[in-house]
Amino acid sequence: MTNSKPSLHTALSPALLHLYDLNHAIVVIIDVLRATSTIATALYNGAKCVIPVDSVAKCIELGRQIDGITAGERDGRIAEGLEHGNSPFEYPREFVAGKTLVLTTTNGTKLLHMALDRGAGQIVTGSFPNLGAICRYLTSQNLPVVLGCAAWKDKINIEDLLFAGAVINQVKDHFHINCDSSKVAETMYLDARVDLFEFMKNKQASHYLRLNGFGLEKDIRYCLTPDLANVLPFYENGKLIVL
Repeated sequence: MTNSKPSLHTALSPALLHLYDLNHAIVVIIDVLRATSTIATALYNGAKCVIPVDSVAKCIELGRQIDGITAGERDGRIAEGLEHGNSPFEYPREFVAGKTLVLTTTNGTKLLHMALDRGAGQIVTGSFPNLGAICRYLTSQNLPVVLGCAAWKDKINIEDLLFAGAVINQVKDHFHINCDSSKVAETMYLDARVDLFEFMKNKQASHYLRLNGFGLEKDIRYCLTPDLANVLPFYENGKLIVL
């Protein structure tokens, strides 16, 4: 007897993405600190669209062609040659409304392009600021889901795992989940959900230490707070738009 519910899997790292069938699946790109949090925030604040690119050179070239905002980071810092970084606080409504953001990041935009290359059925981007929108969409579609963690240079990180766990905790009744990485993600989220920031701090999470070392505690706290920018960024024709 087959299970009538669609499947849900969690890829803990881009290095593991090739293990999953993406062809008919909704792939959720997760880069909590900070790409997907910033994408949700910019779109929530009225950006026309976000164009994710996989190199700084391409970001600069495309930004010139379309007169867009060129933005992104490498190793947590504003990448050389770009105007803006990867902080959600750089994109308030009065700055970004009606504009196109061309974005490149160390992990998140790379994973998105990997999912494209592997034939993903649909691509959306998820973060705590748009947790509710992601969960509502996944449960409405009745399609297989792959939660793709951008991680850090292919090494598993805690914050993306926590977000995957938060999604699973909310949508699991709608899916068939025979996936140990999904079980691990939910277990960790249940341990952490009372205070995600303190959990990251107490566990000395690598990305917490990296960004906190740059004085970015405010960014970390924002990116771990649910439903502050509750839109659904949907990838279509090379752009992320609000669906």
